[in-house]
Amino acid sequence: MSVVDSRAEEAPAMVAPTVKRLRKKYRRQDWAPYVFISPFFILFGCFGLFPLIFSIYLAFQYWDPASGLNAMEYVGWENFYYVLTDEWFLDSLYNTVWITVVSSVPMQLVALPLAFFLHTAYRRWRNVFSGIYFLPFITSTVAITLVFNSMFSKDFGVFNSMLTWLGSFPLLEYVFPSDNIDWFDQEHLRWTIAFIVWWRFTGWITVLYLAALQTIPNDLYEASSIDGASTWQQFWHIAVPMVKPMLYFTISMNIIFGLQIFEEPFIMVGVTGGVGQMGKTAAMHMYSTAFVDSDFGTASAIAWLLFLFIAVIALINNRIFAKSGMEK
Repeated sequence: MSVVDSRAEEAPAMVAPTVKRLRKKYRRQDWAPYVFISPFFILFGCFGLFPLIFSIYLAFQYWDPASGLNAMEYVGWENFYYVLTDEWFLDSLYNTVWITVVSSVPMQLVALPLAFFLHTAYRRWRNVFSGIYFLPFITSTVAITLVFNSMFSKDFGVFNSMLTWLGSFPLLEYVFPSDNIDWFDQEHLRWTIAFIVWWRFTGWITVLYLAALQTIPNDLYEASSIDGASTWQQFWHIAVPMVKPMLYFTISMNIIFGLQIFEEPFIMVGVTGGVGQMGKTAAMHMYSTAFVDSDFGTASAIAWLLFLFIAVIALINNRIFAKSGMEK
């Protein structure tokens, strides 16, 4: 028998173990988990990753979607330069920062003391109160804004009626205005939006602080009570230091959510931003540029500049907490 014939006879014997190894390598229990988790990655790729990458590409193009994909025109960094020199965008960014600061600072000042009060005074009923305070956060933003829109009405709103009633008392007539306030004018519009945002998110922040306070051992409070510490001293010297990681988290969430605010002002005053565009935020300006002006390239540039702005502010917040050791 020749060498060629012997190798030909040995070939099937060599192929059979190889096929068995391949079958063993690709057994059902090995690739089945990937099949089960594949819907998430498919949906994320279609509705998350692809729009993200496409928006980066679109930021360097001029494109009117009504003209089709072939109408894209490469403009380089022109969209970014236009946005950074656009007074309307800068004004909307200022409005966004203003509303974020005015709503977030009172939110933090109210949420933590309120959570401490619920934790200490209503230990038995704190879960019930937590659910009540959490309701505004899970309620529809459209419903909340429409209700407040009627409450802030100049002629028939509850707030103006309340101020008029308070002004009818002696000595209070000099404090409260006699005429109804137009809450949607240039002077009051941003305050109105900030109040709605504050009312909606304070309960959520309170629940987060309440969860953090429940992790503090009761032995610390009992030891401080034996030493004669007051309730205020327990709050300031025990509760606040122990919830600093949660404080860092809530402030970071205030920054991220606040600088992306869209629903409340959009529903209240529309895409124009109200009188003098005082209620127009950066997200609303991005929406207006895309769906009103049909300039999706500039809108994509606004989105990425807003993302970079939020990232920088969040990084500064992280550095501040890191220096004070409060993020751990």
